[in-house]
Amino acid sequence: TIETLWHICHIIARGNMASIYEKLGSNIRKYRKKLDISQEELAVKAKLDLTSVSEIESGVRNPSLKTLGKLAGALRVRISDLVDF
Repeated sequence: TIETLWHICHIIARGNMASIYEKLGSNIRKYRKKLDISQEELAVKAKLDLTSVSEIESGVRNPSLKTLGKLAGALRVRISDLVDF
């Protein structure tokens, strides 16, 4: 939604990109652990490869909005939940 995109832009404007990726990864990990699933299970549910999930959670990789959508769907949350920090 437009609100989600606005929220992402606001976050980017407030901090450096490395810390943003780390916070995003931390949120993804938090929601994954709430579901009690492994990175591999998340990768399968989101139709992503395990390396991508691992690198996103570690803050090494910058996911596209499409990838964030896949992760949010697999985690049963909204994209805005993943970027809420």
